[in-house]
Amino acid sequence: MSSEAESRFHMVDVSQITSRPVQDMLRTDLRTDDGVRIEAVYEPSTASVTDPAAGTAVVVAHGFTGSADRPALRRAVAAFRDRASVVSFSFRGHGGSGGRSTVGDREVLDLSAAVRWARELGHARVVTVGFSMGGSVVLRHAAVERDADARADAVAAVSAPARWYYRGTPSMRRVHWVVTRPLGRVVGRVGLGTRIHNRDWDPVPLSPVEAVPLIAPTPLLIVHGDRDPYFPVDHPRMLAAAAERAGAPAELWLERGMGHAENAADDELLRRLGNWLARP
Repeated sequence: MSSEAESRFHMVDVSQITSRPVQDMLRTDLRTDDGVRIEAVYEPSTASVTDPAAGTAVVVAHGFTGSADRPALRRAVAAFRDRASVVSFSFRGHGGSGGRSTVGDREVLDLSAAVRWARELGHARVVTVGFSMGGSVVLRHAAVERDADARADAVAAVSAPARWYYRGTPSMRRVHWVVTRPLGRVVGRVGLGTRIHNRDWDPVPLSPVEAVPLIAPTPLLIVHGDRDPYFPVDHPRMLAAAAERAGAPAELWLERGMGHAENAADDELLRRLGNWLARP
């Protein structure tokens, strides 16, 4: 790692951390189970230590082309810190993390590493919230992760797709061009700061709507805007219906006038999200 990179990250020796959550902001590198370096940030709650929710950690998963340091994600982190401590991170191929984006497939391993870190920092209750691509990742993570230290105690998916390969909106057709075409991946790397893998999924991962029935009994919240330019409201409704058929404890919030993901989440919604995530 270069000296510049070393100055940006503080490597944490988790063996020296007690069961009490640390009180200062930390930046670190995590290693996923497949060896990818992931940048991560821990920020303790600003809530009173007497608040029963203050011991919760919220792990935030950004959308495609986002990162831990993007303004929209930083705004969400600030809102959630009013109720809980927060771990944010950059998915592989994004921000200062290594590797290349697989657009929601191997990213489950990135989330698992972040959840484990939150527990190593002393948090007994760890919850996840994901936006757009991050929403699909938190759903699949909750369905497939079996390691007790890496599992989430509650899950919120915001602006998540229900099914793969959706091209029904102009916005998603542009995303598919960026992901699947060589020139599109150049645009992703140079223009959007996102390094995208050039191989197709093999095998195709479990879709979000297939994942939802496997999440129970973990509490689940599905949030979606009725003006989302990427995924129309049939996506959250499909997810909610899948949860209902499985008898899963799921809530659906359809937000009037909201667009897509963290960029469209206003302060009032973020406050409500923080309250839902932090409640015991």
